Amino acid sequence: MHIIGLICEYNPFHNGHIYHIKKIKELYPHSLLILVLNGYFLERGEISILSKEDKTNIALTYGIDLILELPFIFGTQAADIFADTAIKILNQFHVEKLIFGSESNNIEQITSIAKKQLNDTSYHQQVKVYLKEGLNYPTALAKALNQQEFSFLPNDLLGISYMKSILKNNFFMEGMTIKRTNDYKDTISNEDIVSASNIRERIRRNEDIKKYLPLASYKNINSIDEAFLFKLLRYKIITDPDLSLYLDVDEGIENRLKEKISISTSLNDYIENIKTKRYTYNKINRMLIHILIGLKKSDAHPPIDYVRILGFNQKGRDYLNKIKDSLNISTIINKNSIIYQYEIVASILYDMLMHTNTLLFEQKKQPIIFD
Repeated sequence: MHIIGLICEYNPFHNGHIYHIKKIKELYPHSLLILVLNGYFLERGEISILSKEDKTNIALTYGIDLILELPFIFGTQAADIFADTAIKILNQFHVEKLIFGSESNNIEQITSIAKKQLNDTSYHQQVKVYLKEGLNYPTALAKALNQQEFSFLPNDLLGISYMKSILKNNFFMEGMTIKRTNDYKDTISNEDIVSASNIRERIRRNEDIKKYLPLASYKNINSIDEAFLFKLLRYKIITDPDLSLYLDVDEGIENRLKEKISISTSLNDYIENIKTKRYTYNKINRMLIHILIGLKKSDAHPPIDYVRILGFNQKGRDYLNKIKDSLNISTIINKNSIIYQYEIVASILYDMLMHTNTLLFEQKKQPIIFD
């Protein structure tokens, strides 16, 4: 039996994710699928329109056998930290193959670029130089690595981070890709499988999205109270005496944050007023979530002292029973852990913004069992 790993955010879970799972099962019919799932706030600083509990239920319904939590602290950081933590969690559960969506569908080139990033000592300095010249991150990356023919699109960028983690940690895990059937940035396509960005944009335009995702996703989509989000952020920015304590608030940008909040009328307006060549939309989004949650730089890299099991089916339960004596990490939630404490704060903020009750799910600390 092949032990297959997936890393997903499901914002929202849609037809492309169903395709991903089905394709894996076609390739490896006798496999067990383990998912590391991001929760309420996501890698690009977005707020998930499906709750963690709903995403877990839907993933189990569509064939995932065991679901593990990617904690807020790591799930809202830049790609390398997001990826490294998820890979380390999968490795704890003896995953043999990581299978992820890819624009290029070229695992050899993705791995080669990952090796160059790890082994080229001048690479990071070169990227900084190109960024200062005004190039965007993918272009700076391509130039620094002399890989201008490679597109460095979002899923491939994450894939490079996954492979870097596998190589750096010397894990016995093979990376594999499944070709993406759509463009991440395409917000107008009307095919049966479109990107999550496309679906979220259609929601903003009040368009019908039923054909693009299963009913279980459609019924559970939450609406973000963006006006309230901006009010909370405005209060925090104005009243906090030292924003530089929070993760991603670097290089004096706290002064710009304070300066622009009083002249901004909405969150999007605020982000546009803050944006610079070095501070992209996604980076600012992450930063603002960290400020709201209060994630301090000093708390941003704790040891992974437990892994929360979000859910499993019978196959997943049997596997857990089989490997429980060989696990090197606890699956019992540590209430004293800084990871858990930030997860609770994230849940409370999510409930305030979405008018949900995810805190009950967090406090119960029980996995969802899918029969």
